[in-house]
Amino acid sequence: MHPKGIVQTTNEKRSARLGPSEDYAQGQADFEMANLRPERTGLPLIVFISQKGGARHDVRIKVARDARVRPSEMVTVAIRPSVRVVRGRLDAHDLALLTQWIDVNRDTLIDYWNGSIEYTEDAMNAIKPIKPGSA
Repeated sequence: MHPKGIVQTTNEKRSARLGPSEDYAQGQADFEMANLRPERTGLPLIVFISQKGGARHDVRIKVARDARVRPSEMVTVAIRPSVRVVRGRLDAHDLALLTQWIDVNRDTLIDYWNGSIEYTEDAMNAIKPIKPGSA
């Protein structure tokens, strides 16, 4: 059983029409991501965080409107050197809120990505929400 606000899910595999190198190039991970609900983040989005695993890129998170989303429908956001959408679309208001949340939690996100924070529960406990309507 996971602490409140944490749901573990394994990313779905891309459809059989994509080969392994195309799947990897799309940034799909074969490891678990932690889903952070709006009650935990203060955002109007579900935030998905993970450790680096075999990724070749720098720290990224994914966001979606609903936890039951296909990986291809998630918005991928890089957090270094600056917050930017690398796949998908976010409206300006949601991006501003997400940027504020990332700024508050940047060290935790980076440490979890790099494995300095080994356990998901420890990362969850370190996450700080933003106040709704603060951007």
